Amino acid sequence: MDERINISGQEQQAPISGAGTPESSKGTPTFSVQPSYVRTVFWGPDGLRAGWGFAFYVAMFYPLQFVVSRWVGSLDLGGNGLWSMLLEEFGLLCAAVAPALLLARVERRAWGVYGLPGRATFGKLFLTGTVWGFASMTLLMALMYGLRVFNMGHLAMHGARIVRFAFFWAVFFLLVGFFEEFLLRGYSQFTLTRAMGFWPAAVLLSCMFGLIHIRNGGEQWPGLLAAAAIGFFFCLTLRRTGNLWFAVGFHAAWDWGETFFYSVPDSGTTFPGHLLKSSFHGPAWLTGGMVGPEGSVLCFLVIAGTWVAFARAYPQVQYGAENL
Repeated sequence: MDERINISGQEQQAPISGAGTPESSKGTPTFSVQPSYVRTVFWGPDGLRAGWGFAFYVAMFYPLQFVVSRWVGSLDLGGNGLWSMLLEEFGLLCAAVAPALLLARVERRAWGVYGLPGRATFGKLFLTGTVWGFASMTLLMALMYGLRVFNMGHLAMHGARIVRFAFFWAVFFLLVGFFEEFLLRGYSQFTLTRAMGFWPAAVLLSCMFGLIHIRNGGEQWPGLLAAAAIGFFFCLTLRRTGNLWFAVGFHAAWDWGETFFYSVPDSGTTFPGHLLKSSFHGPAWLTGGMVGPEGSVLCFLVIAGTWVAFARAYPQVQYGAENL
């Protein structure tokens, strides 16, 4: 069967030869069939209306998220709760992906239009994103070190434990990157872009990205603003690369460098199993205080610089040209 993908991401079948041709209808009266009221409410010219699609996605995600959190919370997997965290993050990723898989079938769209095309899986864009993510976090910590408000201290673990925890946090933050990027810049970004345009949708979802961090116990408003700014940068990477693989790699490497390698608070949370006994010395507006580097004014400077560098390295818009 010959299947084609149109510019809206919908799959189309090749027309059946002879069906619906003028020759087949000669001498036969034609009648216009009006679509039902229900169909016009839910369906538009390019498929399921964007507002309904987003509403259905949210309505399916939150119950799944609740079930995952309750289920994982009932388990005792040991490891100071780290294994439970890993399992919960995997469950949340499944909760974000499952509704999109269902809606992709309903809307007859190819999976790749939601930002994670299979052809690019862990490819060049992902690897480039990990380099940019770790380099950006390193630049941020280097600025703090140069201003003498950050001290790397000494090793907090040795030997095989370093390898084990480095791998654990790499897997954990890879799941975090997939979950948060797809939840807010996958199906949601694609669908809201159909309704209001790319950048208005990006602003809305970036604000939501900042607000979801409020559930972190030690988070404060500078960290929320920084999270929103970082989310907005991820929207730029989506628009310029055409998919989420750069953003997933950047996100994972940024969090890994922050939590494990430089061993500082991440969005108000200090996790066990970090590499160093590092410390901050100085005003909170420079160090980020209990929020961590994302609460520092320097974080905004680094993100702004990263935005400019990325925009120059990837000048062409790919998302609108390929997927919409």
